[in-house]
Amino acid sequence: MEIPLYALVMAGGSGTRLWPLSRRQYPKQLLRLSGDRTLYQLAIDRLEPILAPENIIVITAGDMVSKLMDQTPNIPVKNFLVEPEGRGTGPVIGLGALYAEYLADGEAVIACLTADHLIADVTGFQNVLKAACEIAQTGTIVTLGIEPNFASTGYGYIQRGELKDNNTAYAAYEVERFKEKPNETVAASMASDGEHYWNSGMFIWSTKTVKSEFERQLPETSSILENLVVYIGTVSQDDVFSKIWPTVPKDSIDYAIMENAEEISVVPINIGWNDVGSWLSVLNYSEADDFGNVLLSGEHHAIETSNTLVYSKKFVATIGIENLIVVDTPDVLLICNSKRSENVKKVVESLNESKKILLL
Repeated sequence: MEIPLYALVMAGGSGTRLWPLSRRQYPKQLLRLSGDRTLYQLAIDRLEPILAPENIIVITAGDMVSKLMDQTPNIPVKNFLVEPEGRGTGPVIGLGALYAEYLADGEAVIACLTADHLIADVTGFQNVLKAACEIAQTGTIVTLGIEPNFASTGYGYIQRGELKDNNTAYAAYEVERFKEKPNETVAASMASDGEHYWNSGMFIWSTKTVKSEFERQLPETSSILENLVVYIGTVSQDDVFSKIWPTVPKDSIDYAIMENAEEISVVPINIGWNDVGSWLSVLNYSEADDFGNVLLSGEHHAIETSNTLVYSKKFVATIGIENLIVVDTPDVLLICNSKRSENVKKVVESLNESKKILLL
């Protein structure tokens, strides 16, 4: 019997590297960086042709859930799970797997996705997701590896091993190892050797496999989540979650599960993927003029200017500059070298330490 596919869309997080446009009350998944749809809406749009709204689960923070519901009113209210506080992607996926089983009334395959990615080839994404679902029904974890088109130091990498047999149109390889974000020299080597892929953070696996890996590698978390299961769908669900969820240990799914999973496969893809993890990634992804300049908002008069991103409600003139990020909001002006845009999060950390909450 074919196992039903559910999508688990993780829509929490603050997106600090896109500050000052991304804020606590309006994080990056609610931003419109490509057309008139938010990143979250685009994530749901990609799924709806292949999944019924009832098969889409959204996990987010309490202060965001109403905004997300307003943006996707077709998804049933019961399919929104509110995380009382952030515990990392590990517990979120463990909870999502149990909730998918509740909705499916039995075993399911879950595609663990995030709400803040951009994907140019939507049809390609849908096709590989369906193929990955078929592969996952054999018991392996499937991760989607992005074929690198430049030497990124901002992404983790996946090294492939032996080619595996499967009945889909997509090649699947054993995962040799996951690798941390590299320095420039190592990144250049991995981007060109033909056996490394960017770690997209997208995982497709059966709920049976999820529970097995959690029991083996995160037994404490597994036990707590199993205690929560009996309250799913009851009037006590929210109250019990708010009391028990903070006791769940914080864990990242990559470190806690994937690096030591018993069986994991990588399917290489080239679908125009961008995780919008920094202003540089927005600059690289967005439509640019002949000099590589990107205008997200406002009017930009550029003289001898190249590879520069501008967001402002004001008229902006630039002369003789290159590789800059200029983001102007009512209370903050950010100007930084595009190649240093990963460090925007350091500004956010400093503002946190200084208790300048109104700027966050």
